[in-house]
Amino acid sequence: MGAKIIAPDGGGDDAVRSSVQTYYGETLQTSDDLKTSACCTPYDLPKRIRGILSNVPDEVKAKYYGCGSPTPQGIDGLRVLDLGSGSGRDCYVAAALVGESGRVTGVDMTDAQLDVAKKHAKSYCVETLGYNSPNMEFKKGTIEDLAAAGVGDESVDLIISNCVVNLSPDKPAVLSEAWRALASGGEFYFSDVYCDRRLPEEIRSHPVLLGECLGGAMYVEDFKRLCVGTGFADPRVLEGHEIEVRDEELKALLGEARFYSLTYRLFKLPGRLESICEDYGQYVVYKGTIDGHPNAYSLDDHHRIEKNKPFLVCGNTASMLGETWLGAHFDVHGDRSTHYGAFDCGGPPVAMPGGDGAGACASGACC
Repeated sequence: MGAKIIAPDGGGDDAVRSSVQTYYGETLQTSDDLKTSACCTPYDLPKRIRGILSNVPDEVKAKYYGCGSPTPQGIDGLRVLDLGSGSGRDCYVAAALVGESGRVTGVDMTDAQLDVAKKHAKSYCVETLGYNSPNMEFKKGTIEDLAAAGVGDESVDLIISNCVVNLSPDKPAVLSEAWRALASGGEFYFSDVYCDRRLPEEIRSHPVLLGECLGGAMYVEDFKRLCVGTGFADPRVLEGHEIEVRDEELKALLGEARFYSLTYRLFKLPGRLESICEDYGQYVVYKGTIDGHPNAYSLDDHHRIEKNKPFLVCGNTASMLGETWLGAHFDVHGDRSTHYGAFDCGGPPVAMPGGDGAGACASGACC
């Protein structure tokens, strides 16, 4: 199911990883060498994130190849894990956001990227952020086997990742490891590349398309099925955009296939998320206390909740806002003692076919 990457030389999973390591460790020197917009972040970043980035070492930023902005604000004190942390840019941002009481761990398999990430970590945390000791560390390992890198069961509150899951030859293992590592109520908040169809072998084995995050892009519906099968019921899309392919030769090879960068939110709430949105008469009130969101907060692409204004929600959304790290910022009213049938949780999809609002939402159950 989905995009099973095929090594360019016909080898197995190790050959895939070797190809990715070569592309990001040697072929690409900076983000200027990219042939598509897949590994670029087009969003206007929040003011606080821009301020933090201005103090991140230039070398760390120069080797950044992310496709989104998968680092939420309001995460003070959380334990954060970055899958495929690369040069560490998102970890450096997270280290500032979680504060001295929080903890950030980056896991990557490419030595050249890890060397850059580790090089500046201590001086950034102690001298730039003013902490007594670093709250950030980097470990070598694969995102399919986080246990081997020393990531324990239920040891993190938030997992982030930026344009990396598509590079994995074993995506079910990545999601399973994320589920294992997250504490109950934890969240996997990440940006990645998806496709509007299942890709043929010639694309899935192309070394440049693999490196540019297109060859391993999953058909978005297959990805949602994988999420649900792993335990991450009701995957939500926060934001997204269509990817531009600049190289004419690659355009010809890809044909009519369309690719999208999407930021997903997957919550670990065992037994709390149902397959469709159910109505229990619940509503939430946002306190306006999340950094960068003083007036309203967007849970996903069709739930924007204004401060102090009661907002009707389904049972799934009530759990996401009340039983996770977001719970400190929302008051949830009502429980599941009375059921009123299915909940109309409609909304326009982002950056997908039919994105004018005419089609079904891209978010999963909450449609």
